Amino acid sequence: MAELVTTSTDGTPVTALDHGRGPTLLLVHGGGGDATSWDGVMRSLVDDFRVVRMTRRVYAPGASIPPMHSMAVEAADVLAIAGLLDRPVLVVGHSSGAVAVLEAALSAPGMFAGLFLYEPPMPTSSLVGAEAARRAREALAAGDPGEAMRIHLRDIVQLPAELVDTLVVDPTGLAVFASKAAGQVADVDALDALGVGIDRFRRLDVPTTLVEGDMSPAHLRERLADLAVTLPTAQVRTLAGQGHAAHLTAPEVLADAIREAAERVFS
Repeated sequence: MAELVTTSTDGTPVTALDHGRGPTLLLVHGGGGDATSWDGVMRSLVDDFRVVRMTRRVYAPGASIPPMHSMAVEAADVLAIAGLLDRPVLVVGHSSGAVAVLEAALSAPGMFAGLFLYEPPMPTSSLVGAEAARRAREALAAGDPGEAMRIHLRDIVQLPAELVDTLVVDPTGLAVFASKAAGQVADVDALDALGVGIDRFRRLDVPTTLVEGDMSPAHLRERLADLAVTLPTAQVRTLAGQGHAAHLTAPEVLADAIREAAERVFS
């Protein structure tokens, strides 16, 4: 394994983990995670692909969240790492990381041979965080990152309340969630700052696979359906028995879906 390091357009260092040889996959993790959250997926792909997993700046260890963080910044970071890679590149994005990928591709479509987007929470017809994001921000400002993450998981992601209680009841698990709270709040604010509407993507003529879990929250599937009728080359792939975290619950299944998309892009 090697570490790639480059500088984004605002001078901030951006890093990625680089494994394997072959056609290039660039993986952009979702909110609340980091590059290592895709370890299981990477292990299923690295024998056949070069797998590059970037670390998003708001989730980097010790990250300081700037007040003007935006999806434009995230997109610039994606393009900075992509600029180090041999082409063609299939870029894989999960959750808010998939939104960063979409924004990057819209800015520089020639950088990518294809997009693989796993449930991007794009504000297609409604904001993502809205009033719940305000409450999460207030909880964080009051020094309660655990409550901020409860609000995020229950009211923004819209996981069942009983599942959220299970996830945060363990002190170790709660500490992990709480450590990501500032990044998660900034992430959702950046999503909502995009504003409602996705007509700008009608011109994005890059082969795209949109992936959903059939057990995912309804609003994520609705947002994905909106993208499916807007992106001119989109195909939808549904993962049976999975939700929003197949990279953790079924990494081999998700890797197989990526492999299928790669075969179409690289053939």
